[in-house]
Amino acid sequence: MIRLRVNGKPVSLPEGSVVAAAIALSGLDATRSSVRGEPRGPLCGMGICFECRATIDGQPHQRTCQIPVRQGMEVSTDAG
Repeated sequence: MIRLRVNGKPVSLPEGSVVAAAIALSGLDATRSSVRGEPRGPLCGMGICFECRATIDGQPHQRTCQIPVRQGMEVSTDAG
């Protein structure tokens, strides 16, 4: 099992999972808000829509549906 943190909350999930799954397991259904304040989260699951962006290990605008989880990863969303 891989252990990481989403907005400071510890999350564990199987190796090979993507960050979007960790965010969902943390209880969030959105990763950010649109310019009008609407919640945004994973939509296409293929990295095309860019709706699932979050900050991963200090790097902003990372597509969470495309990045495999790593031990100790720190994920920050604008939604939580």
